[in-house]
Amino acid sequence: MKGGSNVLLTPAQAAEVLGVSKRTLMDSYRRWGIPIVRVGKHVRFRTRALEQWIDANSERE
Repeated sequence: MKGGSNVLLTPAQAAEVLGVSKRTLMDSYRRWGIPIVRVGKHVRFRTRALEQWIDANSERE
């Protein structure tokens, strides 16, 4: 497992990391199993969780 960061990303920032639109991310993060952090009414994505999700969902050839 990579180190990673506990930095919290906004949905727009997380979507940019994943290369999808903010709308796609917000419509799909539950189905995809990407964990979130709630800060009041706001949704945030932990950098480390995104890295782990990407690693877990990467296809190996």
